[in-house]
Amino acid sequence: MSKPRKPKGRPISGWLILDKPVDFGSTEAVSKIKWLFKAQKAGHAGTLDPLASGMLPIALGDATKTVPYVMDGRKIYEFTVSWGEERSTDDLEGEVTHTSDTRPTEQAIRDLLPNYTGVIEQIPPQFSAIKISGERAYDLAREGEAVEIPSREVEIHRLTLLSAEADKAHFEVECGKGTYVRSLARDFGRDLGCYGHISDLRRTYVAPFGEEQMVPLAKLVELEKVEDQDERLAALDAYLIDTAEALSTLPHLPVSEDQARRIRSGNPIILRGRDAPLPCPEAYATVAGDLVAIGAIEAGEFRPKRVFA
Repeated sequence: MSKPRKPKGRPISGWLILDKPVDFGSTEAVSKIKWLFKAQKAGHAGTLDPLASGMLPIALGDATKTVPYVMDGRKIYEFTVSWGEERSTDDLEGEVTHTSDTRPTEQAIRDLLPNYTGVIEQIPPQFSAIKISGERAYDLAREGEAVEIPSREVEIHRLTLLSAEADKAHFEVECGKGTYVRSLARDFGRDLGCYGHISDLRRTYVAPFGEEQMVPLAKLVELEKVEDQDERLAALDAYLIDTAEALSTLPHLPVSEDQARRIRSGNPIILRGRDAPLPCPEAYATVAGDLVAIGAIEAGEFRPKRVFA
């Protein structure tokens, strides 16, 4: 029997909050970061369109186990809608499909925004990663197929008009998982009778990570010039954020070294005393600040679901 292959790369774990540049795909960005850090594995928490810039949280190593908790977090985008054209992709990349000489007043835009606040129905763009009968919508759209994408509920927590000019308007939106900002631009234009598309899009927040934690790709690439590999990797690692930060919205359970050993073996631990945490479906346990596991607190026990090295 052949021996299992040893994973290539370093077994590092943590989050890098990348400030992704325009014209750089999310998958391309993950590959670049994985290569720079010589990491065994990497993944991102939420695709960012190539024409969009800003926050792309990238998980390395064991941090990939926490990706779903970041994917579910609130997001903030700043975006510009240009009026007068609707495009096939709902952004600058697509072909013009409808035009109008009408332009909305600032008051008309402000009057529209309450219709897009709260839980709303939204149809994703034709060029999106939504699956239709097992196929990605963007693949079908590139083949010239007109696909009917069903609407779905998304939540808009806050929508603000930042400024308005004759041919465009600038907005900020705080929204939940699955919201397409390109769809907002398309629907704004239709409702205002002038058509519209995204001409600039930047993501500034993905809960729980803030804008001040973002690292420009150029700053990381610059470190390729450092000839000493140990020195270069140490400089890169300084930008990593602890894996447990992705779980900051969950209840936290500090445990002892003995308890940590039991948990890492896949066993539950008993929680006693009046200070014992209340039952909850998900919590995370740490020992001396190091992440041990994600699990459930029930029947007086912490029961691990995902264990970390």
